[in-house]
Amino acid sequence: MNAKSIRITPVILSGGTGTRLWPLSREAFPKQLLPLAGEHSLLQETALRVADRSIFAAPILIANAEHRFVIAEQLRELGINDATIVLEPVGRNTTAAAAVAALIESRRDPDGLILLMAADHVVQDKAALLDSICRGVDAALAGKFVLFGVKPYEPATGYGYIQRGMETEYPEVYAVRRFVEKPDSGTAENYFASGEYLWNSAIFLLPVSTFISEVERHAPEILAASRAALDEAGQDLDFIRLNEAAFVKSPSVAVDYAVMEKTDLTVVVPTDCGWTDVGSWSALAAIGQQDDDGNVMIGEVTAHDVRNSYLRGEGQLVAALGVDDLVVVATPDVVLVTHKSRDQEVKKIVEQLRNEGHVAATQTVQVHRPWGYYQSIHKGDRFQVKRITVNPGAKLSLQKHFHRAEHWVVVNGTAMVTRDSEQILLRENESIFLPLGCVHRLENPGKVPLNLIEVQSGPYLGEDDIVRIEDIYARIATTENIAKSPNKAVY
Repeated sequence: MNAKSIRITPVILSGGTGTRLWPLSREAFPKQLLPLAGEHSLLQETALRVADRSIFAAPILIANAEHRFVIAEQLRELGINDATIVLEPVGRNTTAAAAVAALIESRRDPDGLILLMAADHVVQDKAALLDSICRGVDAALAGKFVLFGVKPYEPATGYGYIQRGMETEYPEVYAVRRFVEKPDSGTAENYFASGEYLWNSAIFLLPVSTFISEVERHAPEILAASRAALDEAGQDLDFIRLNEAAFVKSPSVAVDYAVMEKTDLTVVVPTDCGWTDVGSWSALAAIGQQDDDGNVMIGEVTAHDVRNSYLRGEGQLVAALGVDDLVVVATPDVVLVTHKSRDQEVKKIVEQLRNEGHVAATQTVQVHRPWGYYQSIHKGDRFQVKRITVNPGAKLSLQKHFHRAEHWVVVNGTAMVTRDSEQILLRENESIFLPLGCVHRLENPGKVPLNLIEVQSGPYLGEDDIVRIEDIYARIATTENIAKSPNKAVY
């Protein structure tokens, strides 16, 4: 690392929906929140890469507002309690997100550097990436926009490329000749053979003041909207919530197109860090543990005479016989089957389902909430059965229902239940009845997750049958916000 006193602030962009990894990744719980390549989620792995406070300052996360509590909980699990989490009211691509982060950092340190990176990529060699970042510091301090180009190990067609030029005055830092879109297979073969082309990792080391100036020069509408959204932002518990009316005015453009391809300040550092954007099931298979037949098998899977396939069973058994080059992914509510060569097209299925109004396009069976999650187990005429999991120390809102009664049975853990004026402590195998209209709350006072079964009964069991009276997560329901977002007002 450069001997000068510098500040590198990681900026982690977590606004993607990961539709190409559907059905495991969905809009309500996208791939960056899933443990796809190890013990931790992709977001957690990204945060751990830049957790060394001798090199990096506390991170800034730009996130979808719907994921805020999951993100905060995942960071807490790592002991990262100093992150700044900024909530986007709508997605506006990476230029607006980067501009907001740069504006935040410029108010702290106008001479600082930001390291812009996606939350949903995999880096298998953390040390190699850190070494590459260190090699780019001097150029960034001199006002250059340092890109990190991954040395390709195959002629991939799923990545954009950077053609590098001559070495600059900074060792192992090269001029950028041009950016290239995802090529066809023949062009990718030529790029790979030439040795001049690198995969565009979308990781950038940027001097904040210069970056803001270049955004103002090349994308003034984006900077104006981002600045106004930040100036008029509100504090939502521990989160910064950007002003929606201002932010929606920003054009939605990737930072590569809006700035990097137009500025003359870019340079590139080649890196061999085992990077992939995990942009398809084939990409995930490439980094998985393969058996002697080239198969990656995860979860409930059995296979016979199968080769070069990715088989994943999440909640149900996958059995495969006599097939090659397939992707089969089974979740509790969806089974995906596709040839590996077509897996980039999975997003077309998602779009079709979305147009048909199918809930599986965006929502998982497990519905995540600030306090934990719930899952519908069975639904019938005038009744529904759910599993509810409450995190240690968490509590649901104090609430009542107009149309349903509930019966709770504790499976494991300890539950503190408020029922009108009563407070009742329930342990494993104990239960309680909550009559229609009673004011109630569920809380986990213990140190392990609380799991219970909820049986609802009544003429209407919709998620919008709730009146919140008190809520520690600042989600007090009103007639107006229930009407706008009926499925977000529950629990």
